[in-house]
Formats: sequence, structure tokens, C-alpha cells
Amino acid sequence: MKALVVAPSWVGDTVMAHTLVPGLAARGAEIHFLAPPGAASLTGRMPGVKETHRINTRHGHLDWGERRAAARRLRRHGFDQAVVLPGSLKAALTPWLAGIPRRTGFRGEARFGLINDMRPLDERALPRLVDRFAALADTTPAPPRLRPDHAARRRLLEELGLELGRPVVALCPGAEFGGAKRWPAGHFARLAAHCAKAGAAVWVLGGESDHAAAKTIAAGAPAVDLTGRTQLAQAVDLLSAASVVVANDSGLMHVAAALDLPVLALFGSSSAAFTPPLAARAVVVERQAGRLPCSPCFARECPLGHLDCLRGITPRQVFDEMLALGVFEVCAGGTARHGG
Repeated sequence: MKALVVAPSWVGDTVMAHTLVPGLAARGAEIHFLAPPGAASLTGRMPGVKETHRINTRHGHLDWGERRAAARRLRRHGFDQAVVLPGSLKAALTPWLAGIPRRTGFRGEARFGLINDMRPLDERALPRLVDRFAALADTTPAPPRLRPDHAARRRLLEELGLELGRPVVALCPGAEFGGAKRWPAGHFARLAAHCAKAGAAVWVLGGESDHAAAKTIAAGAPAVDLTGRTQLAQAVDLLSAASVVVANDSGLMHVAAALDLPVLALFGSSSAAFTPPLAARAVVVERQAGRLPCSPCFARECPLGHLDCLRGITPRQVFDEMLALGVFEVCAGGTARHGG
């Protein structure tokens, strides 16, 4: 069987889409992905994916011509099934135009006929996003995984002047969804100071929009600002060199988890019950005093203006969780060594 998986556009959701690949592959399926350019750089790093087909569509636009052109290219591959992960009408158009006979998806926005293998969504039976993705492929969810390119990583480390002689703490202060998911930059700065005092190197990764937060972090502690200096695939390679990653509930959090790194995931306005980091040594960090009545709100910006769900997570709390992971130990004299 040849199966086409239509990927989501969000980075984190795209990473989690890999959850259905091992189950499909175990049944002998040849698996392809259809993805926009940003997501395509990730699906090409997924074990078990034969090929990625790019579609240059824009968020919120129909882009009818591009969808028709992509459908013509896909038609030549003779796919048996399309698994359409997004719930939008637009996502279902290209597999329908390509004439793929079985088009599987959850009931979404007015796409009867476009999806001819329509599934009802039982949110209680499928509480996590990976459960829902895997259910569309009639398989059990596997932890999503990404492969780093080690040769590319060596070149990138040399180009950026980065060294790996001591533990590396990667900080990811961004969250594309909105400010309600972002731990304050000042908290990241104080955490970076703890890490530097323990002897670790601190890297700050993210996009151009995270540069202001990176400047705040670097002003309070020795840290290398890498924001806006890497493409997404390069960020995958750099993160693979980290000893531990501290991230908001974001795409890079899921990238780090898919690399099976130690991850400290900061949750406040969103829910770890829905999109947890799926790594063996991933720790969800929340307010020690417990969630506020308003959390999770799933809003882009804090509707009450205080962001106490994230402000209540202290830098010392996160650092203590880091030590508990055994990534590095604080030794006499303030030096650090790898702890696994």
C-alpha cells in the first residue's frame, strides 16, 4: 500500500504526525508526506518516510492553482490512501484532486465528499493529539522521532564557532502561537545564570521574533544568541548536540522530544495532557502551587494580563529539575560534568 500523509502546518503538530508512521510501516506501507515548505524540512528527517512532496500554500489562503498543480504531481504516484491530519476543507482538497481513492480524516469543516472515509472524533477516547493522528491510520501511537544530520551538525558547529567540551543547555524562549505560552525572558535569563555558574554552555535558539528575548537572556548571563541564524532543519541538528533543552510548549519543544533529549517543558496556558513532550527524559514543569483556575485557557495572549501560570514557575525550580535529570552535576568549585 502507498499512503500519503497530509501534514499540519504548525511545527509541533508536524513533529507529532510521525506517531503514525511506525504502525503504517509495520503493515508494509510505503509512506509519503505532503507538507508546506517549513514542515517539509522536518518530514524529511523522519524515519520510515519514503518521500516528502512540497506544497507551497500560505496559511489562510486557498491557493487553488498550487493545490491543483500538487495534485497533478501526486497523481503519478498512484497512492491508495491519504490520511488527512488537519481538519480544514483546504487540507482535503489536494488528495481529492489527485484522485486518491481512500481519503481518511476526522469530520471537519464542510468536507463531505472530499473525505470519503470520515471518522467521528471521540475526544475522551483520544485525549492526546498523537492518539488522534494514530487513530486515523488505525494504529497505536508511537513516540515521534527525528534524525539529526551529524555531518551537517559538525559543519554548523564550526561555522557558528560552537564547541562541545562541556554540557550544553539549549534555551528556546519562543512560541509561535502567542505570548501566553512564553515563559518571561527575565526568568530565562536567571536560569541561564544558574547554568553558566554550574559550568554549562548556554545556547538560545529560535526565530527572528525571539531575538529580543535572546538579548535579555544574554544580558544577564554568558549565552550564545543563535536566534534567527538557523533554518529549521539546522535547529534540529544543533538541538541534537544539547545536554538538555528548556522550552515553552512550542515546536522546538516537540523537536527536542523527537530527538529523545532530556527536555524541560514549561506549561501554563496550554495542557500537557493534550500535547506532552514524548521523550524518555521529558519533564513537564508547571507552577509548584498548582494550576490557576484560569489555566489552561488556550489563549494566544493572557486574557487577564498577568501570565501568572508561567510567572509562577521560578528559574530555581527549573534548574532543580535540570539537576534531578542528571544531565550534569554541580561539582565542588562550580564546575560541571556530563551525568548521562
